[in-house]
Amino acid sequence: MNIGQAATLSGVSAKMIRHYESLGLLPKASRTQSGYRQYGANDVHTLRFIRRARDLGFGMGGIAELLELWQNRRRASETVKRVALAHVDELATRIEEMKAMKRTLEHLGAHCHGDERPDCPILDDLAANSVDAPPPVDARPLAKARQPAPAKRRAAFR
Repeated sequence: MNIGQAATLSGVSAKMIRHYESLGLLPKASRTQSGYRQYGANDVHTLRFIRRARDLGFGMGGIAELLELWQNRRRASETVKRVALAHVDELATRIEEMKAMKRTLEHLGAHCHGDERPDCPILDDLAANSVDAPPPVDARPLAKARQPAPAKRRAAFR
């Protein structure tokens, strides 16, 4: 079957099939005399495996490790379990980080007037916490964010 058919059957785009092939996750496809890639049922099965691992959030390194274990009939299931549970720990960390991001954005959103004024604690926070940013022009703490900036500073923004 050609790459389009393999893409349809596996649920993986042709572009990603080529990418997985370039990474070595999928064996190099055989070619027709005219140079078109040819895939078989095993390739589609492998692509479905990769897609499912991606759906579960595994990175390319984890997928490569899982593919190797899947293809090794002498593997120990404890190794597979170790890989899966390590990924669970990574997901838990990412979830906590995302919850912290959500709380921060909710807090900043609650302190933003959302009106025609240029003062914005959301932008102030982003500017104050960016690594390469120059010092903020108006580094007021959030508690003071509801107070208008001094008149001469406001004029500088016009």
